[in-house]
Amino acid sequence: GMARRVFSLALITGLALLLAGCGLFRRAERPAWRAQADKACFAQNRITKSPYIQPASAIDGPGICGLDIPLKVTALADAAVAFNATQTLDCPMTAALEDWLRDVVQPIALARFGQPVAQIDTMGAYSCRAIDGHRSNRLSEHAFGNAVDIGAFRLADGSRITIEKGWTRGDAQQKAFLREVQAGACNI
Repeated sequence: GMARRVFSLALITGLALLLAGCGLFRRAERPAWRAQADKACFAQNRITKSPYIQPASAIDGPGICGLDIPLKVTALADAAVAFNATQTLDCPMTAALEDWLRDVVQPIALARFGQPVAQIDTMGAYSCRAIDGHRSNRLSEHAFGNAVDIGAFRLADGSRITIEKGWTRGDAQQKAFLREVQAGACNI
């Protein structure tokens, strides 16, 4: 009766406390290497804070998602290349994007179109989600501010090269540009 239910509840509570002591209910933590990579990036001055790259408050959770020192990025290359919307990124990703723009995107844009890229239309950066949007799989790099989805490049004259159309239905220069900048990103 009642005594048995109270005893069962006490036993369950006791077991729960015992397991909690073993760390079973300890909150999962982001891998330490992420914070180390971030600290190293700042220590090496790989990015320069500016009106376009601003540190923001830490993002902690849900779960292991988040960034210790998120950056709100509105433009890269000393404001020469704007984002269509503010993106939340970590220092290593911001530095990699700066390198990619300088060493890959702009030289290819100049070679293929005779003008630089002036804007990158993004479809999001920081987002606490799994790789393919399902909860069952491992977290995407988006969950740590270490990824950005690019939808299009806008050239200085305003013309737009979209991934969706340009990759398969663009002219020869657009197709070559998109494949070359993608291959160049893989090296960085």
